[in-house]
Amino acid sequence: MQEIMEFVHNHLILSLAWVVLLVLVIFTTFKGLFSKVKLIGRGEATHLINKENAVVVDVRGRDDFRRGHISGALQVSSDEIKKGNFTELEKYKSQPIIVVCATGQSAGDAAAQLNAAGFEKVSVLKEGISGWSGENLPLVRGK
Repeated sequence: MQEIMEFVHNHLILSLAWVVLLVLVIFTTFKGLFSKVKLIGRGEATHLINKENAVVVDVRGRDDFRRGHISGALQVSSDEIKKGNFTELEKYKSQPIIVVCATGQSAGDAAAQLNAAGFEKVSVLKEGISGWSGENLPLVRGK
């Protein structure tokens, strides 16, 4: 114990950084466990789309959407979701919703907004469209 205290005293900044990182890892782990919005992989997304008629909501910009999107996806920008302008999605409240962005990083906020608006089963596609296309899964171009 004496050695640990001496190390902390001699390397205060390093020790504080370690404690902060530990707290952040614990926080994000528990946040993910207790969140109503789940992070799903491509296999689970494919299952939801094919077996449970999940609706894919693509929150990327219109140009990115036209370059390639998951078949049947609806393009609703994350700004529109933040403003509460997602009337075209209202009829899908009881169906599974998969929110997709470019890399899986920015879809979480939009998914949380949809969940707060009463959508029952909201998920985020892990690694987004880049992960989807990286596995050579089909993308539809145009529209």
